[in-house]
Parts: sequence; C-alpha cells; structure tokens
Amino acid sequence: MDMIRVNSSAISAVGYDPNTRQMQIKFKQGHTYSFCHVPQSIFDGLLSAGSKGAYYDRHIRDKYHC
Repeated sequence: MDMIRVNSSAISAVGYDPNTRQMQIKFKQGHTYSFCHVPQSIFDGLLSAGSKGAYYDRHIRDKYHC
C-alpha cells in the first residue's frame, strides 16, 4: 500500500487500498495502525480535513476494526 505524507501534528502518512477498503495511518509517534472496511469517502475526508487529528478522532478512532 502506498503511503501519502500529510501535513499534520499527529499523523505522518496515510494509505488506502480501494480494492480491499483497508486504510493505514502512521502516527508521528511511530505506530502504524490498520483499519478495515473503510469507505473511500472516509479516506478522502481525512486527506482533505484541515485538522487530520480531529478528523481521525471524530470519524475513524475506535471504528473500522480489522
């Protein structure tokens, strides 16, 4: 999965596979987490969010478990 670097104080890169609907988020603290069954719209929303950390907290955290 290709990772896209993002401008965020909490997140360093994100990746998404539309075929499997799996998303990965790499945090600046070094951990990378996988999320499953993620709609394309959630990934697109994360990329376009002004605050990636706030978007993650509202729309992704504790959801889309693998």
